[in-house]
Amino acid sequence: MSYIMSYAAAVPTAKKAEYLRHCELAAEVFKSHGATRIVECWGDQVPPGEVTSFPLAVQAKDDETVVIGWQEWPDKATHDANIQAAMKDPRFHEMGEMPFDGKRMIFAGFETVLDL
Repeated sequence: MSYIMSYAAAVPTAKKAEYLRHCELAAEVFKSHGATRIVECWGDQVPPGEVTSFPLAVQAKDDETVVIGWQEWPDKATHDANIQAAMKDPRFHEMGEMPFDGKRMIFAGFETVLDL
């Protein structure tokens, strides 16, 4: 089954267009290194929490929107064999700085166990 690399971040709301352009360029890189699908989601109903929540996890500020996304890979082996090359791809450096604070981005890999 597929392998998912998922992430969440807080993006300045005013930089939505810049963020989407950045995502489109990054998607080209990841897909050229074996990812089969890239999905980006702009927060719509992302309530704050008192103990846990997406806004707390990424330390979102009042002028930021929480985003999530994922890269779908054919399997974990393909991801593991290609992710470092993708991250070192010179096209990432050509993109310039990320339009959000990457230090507050969270990410994790997931094995797909059910896909209906």
